[in-house]
Amino acid sequence: MKANSPVDHLVRALAALPGLGPRSARRIALHLLTHKDEQMLPLARAIEQVADAIKVCSECGNLDVLSPCAICCDPSRDQSTLCIVAHVADLWAIERTHAFKGRYHILGGVLSALDGIGPHDLDIAGLQRRIEEGGIGELIVALGATVDGQSTAHYISDTFAGREIKITRLAHGLPVGGELDYLDDGTITTALRARAGF
Repeated sequence: MKANSPVDHLVRALAALPGLGPRSARRIALHLLTHKDEQMLPLARAIEQVADAIKVCSECGNLDVLSPCAICCDPSRDQSTLCIVAHVADLWAIERTHAFKGRYHILGGVLSALDGIGPHDLDIAGLQRRIEEGGIGELIVALGATVDGQSTAHYISDTFAGREIKITRLAHGLPVGGELDYLDDGTITTALRARAGF
């Protein structure tokens, strides 16, 4: 494969995706190229359609065709409970359990001194605004059981302490060092139901 060829560009683009290295990217590229009409072209059209249609929710940060998203616009959801997650993948992980009926707030990451990520890099201001608008009775801090996740959880707890809002976190049944997106539905459901205060 010639460097800077269209195939090389495809392989490098695929290798940049999470969980794929150069070898996997080459295998996928070869598969797509040998199944161009059945898989490659429909995939390219689907990616283009999604890129054009998806918006970031102005309320919670979710990805949807609407802004505010379908979750934020759903009147049947508990408006007084706000589940704070790091990433869209975490929201999707909780949603697939059907165990939570409130709304969400996506921070866009977690605090990390090593990576230079501070509170100003997360959507803490958006969370502050939503709390000040009123109607929030409980914040569920649903962050991974990593050092950075727990540091972020404590920062949020300290920042919003002293208000008339109950602040809870997921139960410690989550594995230490675990990320929500990799957990099974039963573990997430149990952790949500057994959440505890700080």
